[in-house]
Amino acid sequence: MARSDESRFLLHHVEGRVRVRSLSRGHMGPGCTMGSRQASRGSVMLWAMFCWETLGPAIHVDVTLTRTTYLSIVVDHVHPFKATIFPVGIGLFKQDNEPCHKAKMVQEWFDEHNNEFKVLTWPPNSPDLNSIEHLWDVLEKQVQSMEAPPCKLQDLTDLLLTSCCPIPQHTFRGLVESMHRLVKAVLMANGRPRQY
Repeated sequence: MARSDESRFLLHHVEGRVRVRSLSRGHMGPGCTMGSRQASRGSVMLWAMFCWETLGPAIHVDVTLTRTTYLSIVVDHVHPFKATIFPVGIGLFKQDNEPCHKAKMVQEWFDEHNNEFKVLTWPPNSPDLNSIEHLWDVLEKQVQSMEAPPCKLQDLTDLLLTSCCPIPQHTFRGLVESMHRLVKAVLMANGRPRQY
C-alpha cells in the first residue's frame, strides 16, 4: 500500500509573544531582547507518497491544489510509482478526503485504472490514521534543527526535497507497522483524535 498526502511548510515560524521582565529601569541588555518576525513570509507545499519499501515521489506543488492539478500529480507521479512498486496490479493507494482528491474527474481516472491498483476508501475525520503525517513531522524537525535555517522559499523547497532522500527505510517500515496500533487506538476512542 502506498500512502500519500500534501503538507505546507512555513519559511519562518512565528513564535508568538515572549515576555521579559527587566529588573532595572535602565536599558535592556542583549540578553533581554529578542528579534521577531511579523509573519511567516510564505510557505512551501510538498506532496509525497511512501510505501513499505521506499519513499515515492516528493514534489513541490507551487500552485493551488485543484482537481486538475491533483489529477496531473496522479497521472505523472502516482501511476508510474505504483506500476514500478506493484507491477502485477495488487497494490493499494491511500489518500485522504481532500475535495480535489474526491473530485469526479479524479475518481473517474482511478476507476479506469482499477485493474492496476485499488484506491482505499478513507474514513471521514481520521487524521490519526494518516501515517504520512509522521513523515512530515520528521522533515519539519530536520528543518527546525538546522543551525542556519533557510531564508528564502527556494532554499526551503530545496532543503525539503533533499531532506526526503536520506530518510532510512526503517522509518517507512515503522510507520507501516504502527498502523495496527493506530487503528486499534482510534477504534477505542470511537473515532475521536487521541494521543498515541
